[in-house]
Amino acid sequence: MATVIRKLVVLLDETRREMGRDLPRPIRRAVACAVIENPFAGRYQEDLSDLIAQGEALGALLAERAIAALGIPGEQVESFGKAAIVGEAGELEHAAALLHPKMGAPVRAALGRGPALIPSAKKAGGPGTPIDVPLGHKDAAFVRSHFDAIEARVPDAPRAREILLCLALTDGGRPLPRIGGLTTAEVVGTDGLR
Repeated sequence: MATVIRKLVVLLDETRREMGRDLPRPIRRAVACAVIENPFAGRYQEDLSDLIAQGEALGALLAERAIAALGIPGEQVESFGKAAIVGEAGELEHAAALLHPKMGAPVRAALGRGPALIPSAKKAGGPGTPIDVPLGHKDAAFVRSHFDAIEARVPDAPRAREILLCLALTDGGRPLPRIGGLTTAEVVGTDGLR
């Protein structure tokens, strides 16, 4: 089943100053969103493999869009996160089908690696519902400086029979991290934890 995309939206957030201090370099965060038709809206469907396949294709598309917005090679992306909002005629399992089984592989391929778990969130809501896309370092979960989130919202989505799917990528962590933990320079990145 082909994915029916009504709209693509890309948000770029660039922080240059925090607490009256210039940052050593701006921190850029991009969220790429796809508003898609929910093929199972309004009915129970046991087999969600069509949505799982759509999640894989959309992972590649949204990674491409977010990387382009950041203006860097995929290998320079430092953190990632994903989220979905299912419209009122759908169910949370539809969002889960898009997000979990196969979306991560094409995202990691676009980044050149990314063994850490991709943080995720899902909820149900109507047009304009916001969602906080959780963020974590792509190679090591214990990099505290990259524990973050970015809000995504599309004013006219998701409609009742739609799903809003979001992928967030960044080129850095929080602006002024100072709570300790593993630093990016210390990342080994073999197991996705350290």
